[in-house]
Amino acid sequence: MSSSTVKTIQDTLKAWKSLVFPTFKVNDLLYFFLKAGLAVSTFALVSLFFYLSLSHPSFNSSSGYDYKTFKHLVQQRTIADASAGAEPTNVSHILFGIGGSAQTWNTRRHYTELWWKPNVTRGYVWLESEPPEKENWPETSLPYKVSANTSSFKYTCWYGSRSAIRIARIVKESFELGLDNVRWFVMGDDDTVFFTDNLVTVLAKYDHNQMYYIGGNSESVEQNVIHSYTMAYGGGGFAISYPLAAELVKILDGCIDRYSHFYGSDQRIQGCISEIGVQVTEEPGFHQVDIRGSPYGLLAGHPVAPLVSLHHLDYVEPIFPNMTREDSVKKLVITYKTDPGRILQQSYCYDLRRNWSVSVSWGYSVQLYPSLMTAKKLETAFRTFQTWRTWSNDPFTFNTRPMSENPCERPLVFFLDRVESVDGGETRGSYVRYVDVSQKECDREEYVPALAVQYVNVSASHFLSDLWKKAPRRQCCEVINGGDGVDSAVYVKIRSCQASESLTPP
Repeated sequence: MSSSTVKTIQDTLKAWKSLVFPTFKVNDLLYFFLKAGLAVSTFALVSLFFYLSLSHPSFNSSSGYDYKTFKHLVQQRTIADASAGAEPTNVSHILFGIGGSAQTWNTRRHYTELWWKPNVTRGYVWLESEPPEKENWPETSLPYKVSANTSSFKYTCWYGSRSAIRIARIVKESFELGLDNVRWFVMGDDDTVFFTDNLVTVLAKYDHNQMYYIGGNSESVEQNVIHSYTMAYGGGGFAISYPLAAELVKILDGCIDRYSHFYGSDQRIQGCISEIGVQVTEEPGFHQVDIRGSPYGLLAGHPVAPLVSLHHLDYVEPIFPNMTREDSVKKLVITYKTDPGRILQQSYCYDLRRNWSVSVSWGYSVQLYPSLMTAKKLETAFRTFQTWRTWSNDPFTFNTRPMSENPCERPLVFFLDRVESVDGGETRGSYVRYVDVSQKECDREEYVPALAVQYVNVSASHFLSDLWKKAPRRQCCEVINGGDGVDSAVYVKIRSCQASESLTPP
């Protein structure tokens, strides 16, 4: 600093101190400010040290982490804090933590491999030990990691498995990897099928810098009564934002012992998050599939929300009839990739010339009723399944209606045969009539034209993910060839509803 600059500062301080600090000498005053500045800087550094010690368990000397690990986690938090208003959330911001077993991975990995994209998705399947095929781990599978030993933790649930402790700690072990640019930790099972584009669409609605815990309940009331209504079920998958994970990992191990009597890993996670004061944010696209029997009614009656996940597919009948479970799920996933946001979305319309009602569950099935049905009935799922634990006909956490034994009170059902994208951003799908040989057909005269229909062809523009940022509204449709004659095919076009449009019977 030049002598002229010093003199200018001294003159300024001299004039200022005569008003504020008349008893101080100029040099004393300069020394005072220098000393005060040093004190403030020291206080700030100490405060930062304690803040990081509290908000980052990795900066605790008892944890055994080195400076490099600490620095990496601090950088991660800095990225998370600075990313508000930055690029929209995408799949690279998600770190998946999948609970698996070295003994069963080969029999279940086909589910994960349907949605896992090497070099695109990030995450690990966490195993209890090194897998037998570790030298030839499939390139199509998630990379694996071996969980830490949990033998020191308490587990007192007499009818459960200690593996629940190991799986509950996946979020902690995932966090402690210190990977860059993680906004969300998504947990699931090795038989959970994620629809990742829709998962991103859902998570992008939320501020990842806030503490969020997102998922869905069980479909069976008895499961929620036994476990919890306020829990995101682990098989359906759930998402924890980075800030919430940072708080959760600090208390998780002690919390696991406090809830040693709980059955599952997801119960423990919810109990610990409850101690932080965060409630579950429910998203209806996460599906635990706690049902038995045919999933048809559940899938054909999907809510107006993106399909995010499906679980327990080994415990229900195949999604599509006359196919294996694996091939059925594969077919649904292939269809989903054609138009991710539209998969399983319902549209209803009337053919007023023939007094027909048509219900489309895009990419899955079409129901044709030779009568005019109310929207309330059309949106209510057929009860083609039973409860998870007791195999009872009810209750469920959503409305259901029985599938009548009377063939004249049942719709004609068409299942997807194929779908393709065409020029102009449109899809065209063909749905083929399904005939259950164990069921009689209706012999009423008004059913004759409907029974002649063998195909329903459905066209729709690609569903824009931005539509999910608006208030949810079921899209509309119209029957194109509503004539008076007998047709073997019906053509339906799905479109956005007009402002004043409703499905109101005449």
